[in-house]
Amino acid sequence: MNFHGNTALVTGASSGLGVAFAEALAARGANVVLVARSTGPMTALAERLRATHGIRADVITQDLSVPGAAEAVRAETDRLGLRIDLLVNNAGFASAGRFDQMDPERAQREIALDVSTVVGLTHAYLPGMAERRHGGVLNVASISAFQPTPYMSVYGAAKSFVLSFGNALWEEYRGLGVRVTTLAPGPVATKFFDVVGTDAAQVGTKLPPEKVVEVALRGLEKNRPVVVPGLQNALLPFVNRFSPRRLVLAIAARSLRAAAVAA
Repeated sequence: MNFHGNTALVTGASSGLGVAFAEALAARGANVVLVARSTGPMTALAERLRATHGIRADVITQDLSVPGAAEAVRAETDRLGLRIDLLVNNAGFASAGRFDQMDPERAQREIALDVSTVVGLTHAYLPGMAERRHGGVLNVASISAFQPTPYMSVYGAAKSFVLSFGNALWEEYRGLGVRVTTLAPGPVATKFFDVVGTDAAQVGTKLPPEKVVEVALRGLEKNRPVVVPGLQNALLPFVNRFSPRRLVLAIAARSLRAAAVAA
């Protein structure tokens, strides 16, 4: 996929992977639409990208965990006269802890952001891409998508949905000019674990966000259904597939149980 001159909408664009995606796409000549709750960081990023790369950068302030968020974003891009060629569903957060001790409201917001808004935004923009026979959708899942994650039960289930959803769309649209790639990273050096509330949920070495984004965009260019950055992370799905489910669950629980105590 040639990014130059196309317009990419990036969610969660106020920090972390969202910023890295926006920077990488702008460097490739793409115009960007930044979407998140925090206006200030996005405004500063947009100004920097315009000055550095000479591209168009728009900012949409929207809480993507509330009902009607996807429709509100689509209405704003229509108002701005923007055609979205690439959708990067990056926004998301996780909760750690034993399920009965989780805040129910937080769990519902997690599902809304990690699942419902991903579907809503994809529905908002993918049909137009299919009609034009040009475009791409890049969904950010997690290495957690390949197995149940005790003590992060909602997050793992949500990311499993994103992975399954993205794989299905890859098959549906691969002959229609629309690329759909799901990124499944392990730990990334962002503020993700600050939102979780503990570093105890981290399993493995954190990768720089720039490297993760580079792998993701390369995978999208090659129209790969799934990309997993890092050799150790890439091996995990295969190990899980051929291991007894009880063993997989026991190992995951042992790795993540500390998160339940720390959260």
